[in-house]
Amino acid sequence: DKKAIDDNAEILKGKIVLDIGCGTGILSIFAAKAGAKHVYGIEFADIADYAKEIVKENNLSDKITIIKAKVEDVDLPVKKVDIIISEWMGYFLIYESMLDTVLYARDKWLNKDGYIFPDRARIFLSSIEDEEYRHNKIESWNNVYGFDMSCIRNTALAEPLIDITNPENVNSTISKVFDIDLYTVTKEELDFSAGFELTFTRDDKCHAIATWFDVIFQKVPNKVVLPTGPFEEPTHWRQVMFYLNKEIKVKKGEVLKGNIAAIKDKGNYRFIDVKIGFHFADNKGDWCQLYKIT
Repeated sequence: DKKAIDDNAEILKGKIVLDIGCGTGILSIFAAKAGAKHVYGIEFADIADYAKEIVKENNLSDKITIIKAKVEDVDLPVKKVDIIISEWMGYFLIYESMLDTVLYARDKWLNKDGYIFPDRARIFLSSIEDEEYRHNKIESWNNVYGFDMSCIRNTALAEPLIDITNPENVNSTISKVFDIDLYTVTKEELDFSAGFELTFTRDDKCHAIATWFDVIFQKVPNKVVLPTGPFEEPTHWRQVMFYLNKEIKVKKGEVLKGNIAAIKDKGNYRFIDVKIGFHFADNKGDWCQLYKIT
C-alpha cells in the first residue's frame, strides 16, 4: 500500500481520503504525507486510541481525523471522498469479511470518478507435495503411542494449514479461481464457486491444494501488484493449504480437474467454509472435501 501511495502521489494531492480499518493510522499518514487534503481514518478496535495519539505526536492533527466507530455507524463530515484506502485482505483473501465494509463505504461515500486502493483481487491455486506435514499432522492420529485416535484425523483434515509453502513443493500448473473488480463487485459475489484444471509438471505425489492471492492497484497511473504466492517474498498472509484425505500418486502431464466453492460460515461470518471437489484421471476417483478457515 505504501508503494502504491508513493508511486501515485500526484492523484492524492488535494484529495479527501478515507482509510477503512486504519489500525495504527500508518496508511493515513502515508496519504497525508503524499499530499492529501484530509484523511479520515475509521477504526472500531481500541488501537484507534493509539492512532489518535500517533497522529498528534507526528503533528498531523490538521490533516488526519481518526474516528473510533464501526464504519456503518459513522457520519462523515463530508458527503463524498475521492479515494478509499484499506488493507482489508485476510488469509485466503476474504477471511474475516472486512471487504464487505469496504464495499459499503464505496457505495456510500466514493465519488463517481474516485479511486480504491487496491482495486482488484485474485485467488490462485496449485497442487503441492508435502509428505512430511501430512504424516506429522494428519496420519499420525492413526497411531498415538499405540492407540487408535483416527477419529481426530477428519477434524485435522478439515483445518487448512496457513503457512509458507516451499516453492519446490509446487508440482503443477497454476489456476486462477477468483477475480474481482472492487469498483463493481457486490457483497453477494464474495461467496464464489469456480472450476479449476491443474496439469502436473513432474512424477510426484499430490498431498494438498495450495492457495494464495494478489491484489492490484490497477486504475492508478502507476500500476502496483502485491503478490502473496509461494514464488514471491513471504508475506504475513502466507498461503493456505487444503490437504487431501488420501495421498495421490501422479505423473507428469496428468490432469486434476476440480471445483472450489467458498462461502461465509453461517455461525460466524468471519470464518470461511470451503468445499473442494477432485477429479483425477486414471480411475483415481472423484470426491469432495469440506474445510473451514477459522
